[in-house]
Amino acid sequence: MLKTILNLSHLIASFSDLFPMAGPSWLVDKSRIATKIKSASGTCGKVIWKSNPSRACPSCHHVIDNSDVAQEWPGLPIGVKFDPSDQEIIWHLLAKVGAGNSKPHPFIDEFITTLEVDDGICYTHPQHLPGVKQDGSSSHFFHRVIKAYNTGSRKRRKICGQDFGDVRWHKTGRTKPVILNGIQKGCKKIMVLYISPVRGGKSEKTNWVMHQYHLGTEEDEKDGEYAISKVFYQQQQVKFGEKDDQDIPEITEATTVKVDPATPKSVTPEPPRIEKRCSNLDLGQESHHIPQVKPQSSFS
Repeated sequence: MLKTILNLSHLIASFSDLFPMAGPSWLVDKSRIATKIKSASGTCGKVIWKSNPSRACPSCHHVIDNSDVAQEWPGLPIGVKFDPSDQEIIWHLLAKVGAGNSKPHPFIDEFITTLEVDDGICYTHPQHLPGVKQDGSSSHFFHRVIKAYNTGSRKRRKICGQDFGDVRWHKTGRTKPVILNGIQKGCKKIMVLYISPVRGGKSEKTNWVMHQYHLGTEEDEKDGEYAISKVFYQQQQVKFGEKDDQDIPEITEATTVKVDPATPKSVTPEPPRIEKRCSNLDLGQESHHIPQVKPQSSFS
């Protein structure tokens, strides 16, 4: 026991020598960093850690329990989240397959979950996918592209294992190219989840949306290759022009200001001028000519 205490004291002293100005220390790994980023935009409360806060001393192998300060590790500002652009998603996909000797980021598995299942991302309803929430946040997944049938090139879009009708993804819009450094490296498809109570019946649109990315320049993805899907539940938005009781400000007597109408000012017109203005053609200037009465001659 004494040896353990001495070893721990030596370990703490070593950290104090290396970081003399540092405050409290926490055991932080990639899972804890990912948890803090995923929880930054949520409500401030107790964070449920997935990683083990305990570590063994390298000298005596004594287990150091750091769970008592796990909640005190400073969080990240609200708004910090994993929201890569289309180009960045294609970059992660290229690194996943090892294109051009690229390697995945060491933390990427904490942000983009890999689904190693036979039916790809269609193995279950999107609300049952790991980490998916219906609060408008997005979840990203690596998964294999699966064909719907053994023959043909049609890809699986139907959700498996659903007892309440036909549930499948439907593509909307055109496939968009994703340009990386001036060269097309992949494609993006947008899909919406539709549900039909009975097979062959009328399908109803849901709020589940999926952006699917695959490598290459072809519109259709290749069977068995990796793809990335971004899944989220689209929140209801008030359409422009719709009136809501909360949008109409309440007018009370205290806020109403009465304004008396202003009396217009009277303008007295100026009398017309008697002078006659004429133009002097020879001089090019205006002059005022007052007519005079010519005297009568006495010798007439």
